[in-house]
Amino acid sequence: MSEQIPETPDLYGAYPRLGDEAIATLARYGERRPTRVGDVLFQEGEPCPTFYVVLSGKVAIVERYDDEEHVLGVHGHGRFLGELGLLTGQAGFLRAVVREAGEVLAVPVTDLRAMVGKEPALGDLILRAYLIRRTILIELGAGFRIIGSRYSPDARRLREFAARNRIPHKWIDLEEDTEADELLHHLGFTPEDTPVVILRGERVLRNPSNAELARAIGLPVPLAREIVGDLVVVGAGPAGLAAAVYGASEGLATFVIDAVATGGQAATSSRIENYLGFPSGISGGELAERAVIQAERFGAKFSVPVEAVSLGQRDGFYVIGLDEGKVANAHAVVIATGARYRKLDVPGLEEFEGEGVYYAATLFEAQLCLRDPVIVVGGGNSAGQAAIFLAQHAGRVRLLVRSGDLGKDMSRYLVDEIERNRGVQVLLNTEVRELIGDRALQGVVAENNRTGERREIEARAVFVFIGADPHTQWLADEVALDDKGFVLTGPDAVHAGGDGERWEKPGRPFPLETSRMGVFAVGDVRSGSIKRVASAVGEGSMAIRLIHEHLETGGLPPV
Repeated sequence: MSEQIPETPDLYGAYPRLGDEAIATLARYGERRPTRVGDVLFQEGEPCPTFYVVLSGKVAIVERYDDEEHVLGVHGHGRFLGELGLLTGQAGFLRAVVREAGEVLAVPVTDLRAMVGKEPALGDLILRAYLIRRTILIELGAGFRIIGSRYSPDARRLREFAARNRIPHKWIDLEEDTEADELLHHLGFTPEDTPVVILRGERVLRNPSNAELARAIGLPVPLAREIVGDLVVVGAGPAGLAAAVYGASEGLATFVIDAVATGGQAATSSRIENYLGFPSGISGGELAERAVIQAERFGAKFSVPVEAVSLGQRDGFYVIGLDEGKVANAHAVVIATGARYRKLDVPGLEEFEGEGVYYAATLFEAQLCLRDPVIVVGGGNSAGQAAIFLAQHAGRVRLLVRSGDLGKDMSRYLVDEIERNRGVQVLLNTEVRELIGDRALQGVVAENNRTGERREIEARAVFVFIGADPHTQWLADEVALDDKGFVLTGPDAVHAGGDGERWEKPGRPFPLETSRMGVFAVGDVRSGSIKRVASAVGEGSMAIRLIHEHLETGGLPPV
């Protein structure tokens, strides 16, 4: 009698077992297939077009690395396979191999997506499990490897790109990992050749661009042809994602581009606790992933990373110039490019960015400062959320606030939670003046802006949340901006643009419309917007209603 292969326990809700009713529902969309020992159901590095449920036998999930197979899990009757990439079209990071012969239910992913709309409870169970599995893979350091120096700007760029896109990967530090040199020698590289990316244990990319890495791991990169649609959404933060969901669901041919990752600044929030419908909170990354899947189910197309570099008009279309020489054409445009983080005005900041100074507080950054003292700088909601999250991982968290009132820019629920949290110490009227350390951050010099008193505070990491500046350089003079560079909308835009004849139609310009008819601005990039996730989502969805009116009054047929 053969030895029984034990299954992986479901400790986090990542591997629920489907009941007979759920399997019967899925069976209407798929077919039963026999399996033999050694059969490979899906491969790492390739998109998986099929959703599998194990009916009998056992299937192992393995990762190949250093010419060896590492078993990450074993699954039997009622377990379904795959992870988030199966729904988003990414190439897989793992391989599924049959270890005990049996039978599987195979459902085409296209049919699975259709089923989700008809069976929301089952669809949400699958999606939730996939989101948890992605988090587990990130924590395990599965996926591709990045080898480089912590002091290399390109290495930091690749790590940030992977982290912002929630792509499972492992960072191998030349300064910390004793086996890094040996691994590089085995691959035929020297430390001077780094950073390098190792995919599937065999393919090596030397200092790839973000777009090259995206193509290699199967992210939805730019289409080969010129994009023509009803709507192009520039920026995939909460406002842009809302515009994508509502635009696509209401029949507009919708394309979404973003220069870095979906989710925008919100994706760097470890937990958003005041977003409607999530009483226990939701991470910014999960919110973004759910929105992308939702938008794609309605037909929206995403291209990441793609950067908009210009805006113009031609033959009745707006033309968005993209990097790498491509263009996107549309009858309407939603500008949702958000804002970039403001930086501390201290000498030597660049030396510590990405290696001690961070502008996001996700699990990735938290793992870099386990049990260490850290500082969070800022007085808004992002700073408060970061302080609470980091208190679960760091040795001590000090929150430095420039004003004398924590409740001035922070929601009351966060203020109360911080005051109850013994792991967070709040220092009001305090600003960072210097960073201390030789290559590695050791602490800061902080000043009380009322008394002028200075003190040194020990810290291995500083997390900066002091506001942001708008991403509007690519717009040049095409739309009217306020004196801080944010996009003007509504009557303010028309007055600033100085072009009154085009706006003689009653009711125009619309509230979110810029000085260009048919170009709308939503979210953080818009002048006067409320910097909250919920308001950004509201503006993104509202813009679609206004775009329909614009297209109808302009007599433009949908693409």
